[in-house]
Amino acid sequence: MKPKNTHFPELAPSELAVMKSLWKSGRSSVREVHEAISQRQGWAYSTTKTVMDRMVKKQFLRRDNFHGVFLYQPLLSKAQGLARLVRDFAERIVELDPAPVVALFSRSEALTEKEIEELSQLLADGEENP
Repeated sequence: MKPKNTHFPELAPSELAVMKSLWKSGRSSVREVHEAISQRQGWAYSTTKTVMDRMVKKQFLRRDNFHGVFLYQPLLSKAQGLARLVRDFAERIVELDPAPVVALFSRSEALTEKEIEELSQLLADGEENP
Protein backbone atom coordinates (compact mmCIF):
# COMPACT_ATOMS: atom_id res chain seq x y z
CA MET A 1 0.00 0.00 0.00
CA LYS A 2 1.41 3.37 -0.97
CA PRO A 3 -0.19 6.54 0.28
CA LYS A 4 -1.28 9.16 -2.22
CA ASN A 5 1.38 11.78 -2.88
CA THR A 6 -0.47 14.36 -0.82
CA HIS A 7 -1.13 12.01 2.10
CA PHE A 8 1.52 11.21 4.62
CA PRO A 9 0.19 8.83 7.26
CA GLU A 10 0.22 10.31 10.73
CA LEU A 11 1.61 7.79 13.18
CA ALA A 12 0.91 8.31 16.86
CA PRO A 13 3.92 7.71 19.12
CA SER A 14 2.49 4.32 20.15
CA GLU A 15 2.05 3.34 16.49
CA LEU A 16 5.57 4.46 15.66
CA ALA A 17 6.94 2.22 18.42
CA VAL A 18 5.11 -0.77 16.89
CA MET A 19 6.21 0.14 13.37
CA LYS A 20 9.86 0.46 14.39
CA SER A 21 9.76 -3.05 15.80
CA LEU A 22 8.08 -4.44 12.67
CA TRP A 23 10.40 -2.56 10.31
CA LYS A 24 13.26 -4.39 11.98
CA SER A 25 11.68 -7.84 12.05
CA GLY A 26 9.51 -7.70 8.93
CA ARG A 27 6.81 -9.91 10.45
CA SER A 28 6.02 -10.68 14.10
CA SER A 29 3.33 -11.82 16.49
CA VAL A 30 1.84 -9.49 19.09
CA ARG A 31 3.92 -11.30 21.73
CA GLU A 32 7.17 -10.66 19.81
CA VAL A 33 6.37 -6.99 19.29
CA HIS A 34 5.30 -6.65 22.92
CA GLU A 35 8.57 -8.17 24.14
CA ALA A 36 10.54 -5.82 21.89
CA ILE A 37 8.81 -2.61 23.02
CA SER A 38 7.20 -3.25 26.42
CA GLN A 39 10.13 -2.18 28.55
CA ARG A 40 10.42 1.18 26.79
CA GLN A 41 6.66 1.70 26.46
CA GLY A 42 5.62 0.29 29.83
CA TRP A 43 2.55 -1.35 28.27
CA ALA A 44 0.54 -4.39 29.22
CA TYR A 45 0.28 -7.09 26.55
CA SER A 46 -3.37 -6.14 25.97
CA THR A 47 -2.35 -2.56 25.12
CA THR A 48 0.11 -3.78 22.50
CA LYS A 49 -2.57 -6.01 20.98
CA THR A 50 -5.13 -3.19 20.96
CA VAL A 51 -2.71 -0.76 19.28
CA MET A 52 -1.79 -3.35 16.64
CA ASP A 53 -5.43 -4.27 15.94
CA ARG A 54 -6.27 -0.58 15.44
CA MET A 55 -3.31 -0.27 13.08
CA VAL A 56 -4.75 -3.13 11.00
CA LYS A 57 -8.04 -1.20 10.72
CA LYS A 58 -6.10 1.91 9.64
CA GLN A 59 -4.31 -0.23 7.03
CA PHE A 60 -0.89 0.44 8.55
CA LEU A 61 -0.42 -3.30 9.25
CA ARG A 62 -1.46 -6.56 7.67
CA ARG A 63 -2.51 -9.49 9.87
CA ASP A 64 -2.22 -13.08 8.64
CA ASN A 65 -3.13 -16.29 10.45
CA PHE A 66 -0.13 -18.61 10.42
CA HIS A 67 -0.94 -21.98 12.01
CA GLY A 68 -3.23 -20.38 14.60
CA VAL A 69 -0.93 -17.44 15.37
CA PHE A 70 -1.61 -13.98 14.01
CA LEU A 71 1.47 -12.47 12.39
CA TYR A 72 1.61 -8.78 11.60
CA GLN A 73 3.68 -6.99 9.02
CA PRO A 74 3.93 -3.32 8.06
CA LEU A 75 2.04 -2.06 5.04
CA LEU A 76 3.98 1.20 5.21
CA SER A 77 7.63 1.39 4.37
CA LYS A 78 9.91 3.11 6.84
CA ALA A 79 10.11 6.11 4.52
CA GLN A 80 6.31 6.35 4.27
CA GLY A 81 6.00 6.15 8.03
CA LEU A 82 8.61 8.84 8.63
CA ALA A 83 7.62 11.25 5.84
CA ARG A 84 5.13 13.28 7.88
CA LEU A 85 7.46 13.45 10.89
CA VAL A 86 10.35 14.66 8.75
CA ARG A 87 8.22 17.21 6.90
CA ASP A 88 6.65 18.55 10.10
CA PHE A 89 10.02 18.73 11.86
CA ALA A 90 11.57 20.54 8.91
CA GLU A 91 8.75 23.04 8.44
CA ARG A 92 7.59 23.65 12.00
CA ILE A 93 10.69 23.23 14.12
CA VAL A 94 13.74 24.18 12.09
CA GLU A 95 11.82 26.14 9.42
CA LEU A 96 13.68 24.56 6.52
CA ASP A 97 12.86 22.71 3.37
CA PRO A 98 12.75 18.96 4.19
CA ALA A 99 15.78 18.17 1.96
CA PRO A 100 18.46 19.19 4.51
CA VAL A 101 16.67 17.18 7.19
CA VAL A 102 16.58 14.12 4.94
CA ALA A 103 20.30 14.62 4.28
CA LEU A 104 20.95 14.11 7.99
CA PHE A 105 19.83 10.50 7.61
CA SER A 106 22.73 9.83 5.24
CA ARG A 107 25.09 10.33 8.18
CA SER A 108 23.29 7.78 10.35
CA GLU A 109 22.32 4.14 10.05
CA ALA A 110 18.63 4.88 10.71
CA LEU A 111 17.73 4.56 7.02
CA THR A 112 19.29 2.73 4.12
CA GLU A 113 20.27 4.62 0.99
CA LYS A 114 17.18 3.23 -0.76
CA GLU A 115 14.93 4.38 2.11
CA ILE A 116 16.50 7.86 2.00
CA GLU A 117 15.80 8.04 -1.74
CA GLU A 118 12.19 6.94 -1.17
CA LEU A 119 11.73 9.50 1.60
CA SER A 120 13.15 12.27 -0.60
CA GLN A 121 10.82 11.29 -3.44
CA LEU A 122 7.75 11.15 -1.17
CA LEU A 123 8.50 14.59 0.20
CA ALA A 124 9.18 16.02 -3.26
CA ASP A 125 5.94 14.53 -4.60
CA GLY A 126 4.04 15.97 -1.64
CA GLU A 127 5.44 19.44 -2.33
CA GLU A 128 4.41 19.28 -6.01
CA ASN A 129 0.85 18.21 -5.15
CA PRO A 130 -0.32 20.23 -2.12
